[in-house]
Order: sequence, then C-alpha cells, then structure tokens
Amino acid sequence: MINRLANGEETLQKVDGAAAANVMESLKDIAPDIGKYILEFAFSDIYNRPGLDLKQREMVTITSLLTQGDTAGQLKVHINGSLNVGLTQTEIVETFIHCIPYVGFPKVLNAIMVAKEVFADHEEKANVNA
Repeated sequence: MINRLANGEETLQKVDGAAAANVMESLKDIAPDIGKYILEFAFSDIYNRPGLDLKQREMVTITSLLTQGDTAGQLKVHINGSLNVGLTQTEIVETFIHCIPYVGFPKVLNAIMVAKEVFADHEEKANVNA
C-alpha cells in the first residue's frame, strides 16, 4: 500500500522544490492538518492520477487560480511550480492571455503582474546559481 503522505511530499517537492518544506512548516503551529490534507489529498491522490503530466496539471492550476481572483499568494507558488516542471514563461503568459475572453482583463492583468514578479525571482536565482 502506498504511503500517501510520503508520496505527496515527493510530488510537492517536484513541483515546488525547496519552498515545499516552507509551506508545511508555516502550517505546523496553526493548522497542521491542512498541511497533511494538502500532501495526502492534493499532491498524492490528485496530482498522481493518470492522464495528465505535471506540466498540464500546473497549467490547469494556474488557470483555476487566475479565474478565482484574489489568489496572488497561491498563484506565486504555482507559477513557480509551473516553471519547475517545465512550462516556459511564454506558455504561462499565453495560458493567461487565453483566459481574457472568459474572465476579463482585470483578473488576467493581476495574474500577469504576479507572473512578472515570479519570472524576475526565478531569473535572479538562476543567475546566482550560474
């Protein structure tokens, strides 16, 4: 039988890298069960289903977060995760542009501003590690 917690930790690590531990640590003192639910349900049960790869799952995730609005924190995490699993900056921006007719300019512009910040951070980290 699969250990859902360990499986979720492994998947979250692939998507979110070092930031994964920070998310779980930030919940430890106030709502440790939420961290467990994130790992077992979202990143073990859902992210590991057949049919979509991690790139496709992250594309769906950032689109869903964009459409909800007021999700800048999670958008930041998942735009970074999108880059970690192989989506390009162009693919992310095009995903957001595709949403304009369905959710409007304000939500897309907000997501683009978050992406701009994440891209800059990502490039800065790449330059430091180069």
